[in-house]
Order: sequence, then C-alpha cells, then structure tokens
Amino acid sequence: MLTDEYDDLRKSVESFAREVVAPVIGDFYERCEFPYEIVRRMGAMGLFGLPIPEEHGGMGGDYFALCLALEELGRVDSSVAITLEAGVSLGAMPLLRFGTDEQRARWLPGLAAGETLGAFGLTEPGGGSDVPGGMRTTADLDGGEWVINGSKAFITNSGTTITAFVAVAAITGRRADGRPEISTIIVPAGTPGFTVSKKYSKVGWSASDTRELSFTDCRVPAANLLGERGRGYAQFLQTLDEGRIAIAALSVGLAQGCVDESLRYVHERHAFGRAIGGYQAIQFKIADMEVRTHTARLAYYHAAERMLAGLPFKKQAAIAKLVASNAAMDNARDATQIFGGYGFMNEFPVGRFYRDAKILEIGEGTSEVQRMLIARELGLSGL
Repeated sequence: MLTDEYDDLRKSVESFAREVVAPVIGDFYERCEFPYEIVRRMGAMGLFGLPIPEEHGGMGGDYFALCLALEELGRVDSSVAITLEAGVSLGAMPLLRFGTDEQRARWLPGLAAGETLGAFGLTEPGGGSDVPGGMRTTADLDGGEWVINGSKAFITNSGTTITAFVAVAAITGRRADGRPEISTIIVPAGTPGFTVSKKYSKVGWSASDTRELSFTDCRVPAANLLGERGRGYAQFLQTLDEGRIAIAALSVGLAQGCVDESLRYVHERHAFGRAIGGYQAIQFKIADMEVRTHTARLAYYHAAERMLAGLPFKKQAAIAKLVASNAAMDNARDATQIFGGYGFMNEFPVGRFYRDAKILEIGEGTSEVQRMLIARELGLSGL
C-alpha cells in the first residue's frame, strides 16, 4: 500500500502521461524526434528533481518516488521514461553521490529543474558487458588538465541541445597488479575535442537521444574529476545497482501498458460474433500478463525498500531488473498477438511497446549479467 504522498505523485504523473504524453508521442516516435516540450514540462513538474535534496534545487524526495514516476510514464511511452531515468540515475545521481560541493553547485540545479541533461559515458564500441576489460578510453594528466582520448557507444541524452555534460569513464593509469585504474571525468558539452555523432537509427526508444561519442585530445580541468581517482568503476557499479531498480520500474510500466491496451481492445474487437475478450484463450493470456506485471512490481518495490532502508540490495535489484524486463518483453509479445495485424502498426501503442521492450533485457546490465550477479550473491561464483 502506497502512502498518500506517494499515491498523489503516482496519480499526478499518470494524468500527465495520459493527457500530455499519450496524444502526441506517437508522432515524435515516427519522426525519431526528441520531445523537448514534454521534457520541459516534466522538469516544471519537478520529476527530474524527485530524489535530489532541496538545497541542490530538487524536490527532496527519494529514489522510490522516481521509480513511481518512471512506471507511470512507461505505461504510455518508454522514450520519455528513459529520458527521465537516464537524466536522473546516470546524470544527476553520480554528481549527488560523488561530486564536490563546487560540482554540485554548478550542475545539479539545472539537472533537477530539467533545464539541462547529464549523460554517463561508460559503454564502448568493443566493450559491452566487460567494462574494465573492454575499456580503451584514456585520460592523462598534463599541466593541470585531463587529456581524454577514446570513444563511447549507446550513450543516452548525450547529444540534445540541453545536454550540459557527459561524465566519462576512462583509464587514468595502471594498478600494481596491472589492472586498469578507472576514473570518471566530467566533460562539458562543446569542449574542443569532444565530438557527438549523429543519432543512432534504433529499433525502439525512437523519441529518445542515443549517440556515439569520440574524444580526441579533449582537455578539461583536473578539477573535473568526479569522485576519487581510481574509483570510477566502483562508482559505476553503485550507480548501476540503483539504476536497475529504476529500469525495473520502467519495465513494469511497459508491462502494465500492455495490459491496459489489451483490456481496452478486447472489449472493442469482435470476431465470430462476440467480443474477443469473451474467449478463454484471450482471458488466460491477459491473466498471465497481469500476473507477470504484479510480480515484477513487487520485486522492484522490495528492492527499493531495501535501498532506502540502507540494507544491501544488489541481489534484489538484479532480481527486479531480470523479472521486470522479462515481463515487459513477454507482455509486449502477447499484447501484439492479441491485437493481431494492428499490433504490428506503429500507430497503436502496443506496436511501440513491442519495439521498446527488447532493450530492457539489455540496457543497464543484460539478463545474463543479472543472473551472474544473483548467482554470485548466492555464493556460487567460487565453485
């Protein structure tokens, strides 16, 4: 049971998603266009500042409040939801967790207001899930400046007109055992040597911004180091644990959206003389969809509860992300089947849901990585 405060937030975002996002997002999706006005209105509502303290321009809420907002947005559209998720989880939260007072004062107010976006440059073209082994981007200190060389791939919110910076993970040296020393460095948008590619042509999330980045002798002040030198990978892991709960919430939203659309459609669509919702085969399919959604929601609620209580939550976050992304993919497939040929049309939300669902099993840790983490937390990795 949600408290009144949480439920009021949920209802507010639900209304915004239905009244503001739903009527127009299909056109943005078809044009592969970033919805700046929607993002501006989300910022005005305070959604980008939900888990950010008031002294930094935020709403003073918590991470679960963000997750509730992501779920409600995800019920209507994942492009808008992932823009919020990445803007907060990958843009603002690392600054809040690890930034200096000066860095927070410079960047957080704009991020919390939704006036600017931050991005996190981690994944590389040849790296994938093997972050430390696949990293080739380097940053060397030279005369009080970091000199960055390398490239990043699949970076969300990195090329919009309101992108303020990208926090770049780079190799800044070697440890005594030969392993790379990874640090995170803030690179403001427009810095010479920092090049943003054209937007990817994507299967889904077509109204969100995703790009490849390159750095060629890109110089930023030494003070742009985010957190401790050599702690970049550890910071990333902590950020990702939290982000998996957020992605689980977004996934639950998509799964619930599939249920919502299917329930509406089976009352309208008639075949062989009756509404298709009267056929047991359809009823069982929607019942299974509802079970998956409910189970996934409980999983992310539990992970968020442990996180807010200061308890270990790595396993619970991995479980939530795995269960919820599977639910989103399975529900999108079933909803498309219920809609038949119309489910293959982008003008219907389930067509977009189907295209958007697959990335949820890949982004912020693949399903295989989640299983590895769960097994490790169960003590199986050393066998």
